[in-house]
Amino acid sequence: MLKIKDTEVMNLKNAVRGARNPMNSWDRSDSFFDENGNYILGENDLSLAMRLRKAGGDHRKFMRQIFVTMDITAPMYWWKEFDTYKIGTVANSTSTMHKITSVPFDISHFSTDKMTDTTLQVMQTLIDYLEHLRKQFIETKDKQVWYDIIQLLPSSYNQMRTCTMNYENLVNIYHARKNHKLDEWHTFCDYVKTLPYAQELIICE
Repeated sequence: MLKIKDTEVMNLKNAVRGARNPMNSWDRSDSFFDENGNYILGENDLSLAMRLRKAGGDHRKFMRQIFVTMDITAPMYWWKEFDTYKIGTVANSTSTMHKITSVPFDISHFSTDKMTDTTLQVMQTLIDYLEHLRKQFIETKDKQVWYDIIQLLPSSYNQMRTCTMNYENLVNIYHARKNHKLDEWHTFCDYVKTLPYAQELIICE
């Protein structure tokens, strides 16, 4: 399970203006803001952006200046893979260390959508025991009980992170993960396709 919300794409105007700096071609810029405040790339600017995108990393530096922020909720096993993308990405997460005992454990807090019925029954037993430990910790503040929770917590536990990255990051992520066996990566890559000018600048197929 993976969910994305509160997405914002920023700095497209400045990034495209900067792409014209090497040739001092600012007078050819034809982009504009529409009535909804969206920045629309004109024919000239979009053509330049696409040529630079296809020319390779040395030429498409402007894409590092198109920033994206989004709230992603995903299981810990997915986050372990996302964390391989360190350069140019920043994430603020909800804290399992500080807040894991603040609310009752519930099966909705875990990614279980691919589990068989038998595994779901085992999972529910584990969640019930985690809830028992949580209540025990609240009563006793015993650090050993807290460690029991932290070390027993399954990697299917969902965590929300507010992530900031750029279009160059997304080029690398999309093309490395679009055929991954984890369905969560397919959900993420399908979402990337919906970003402004993703087809022209990120997907580029």
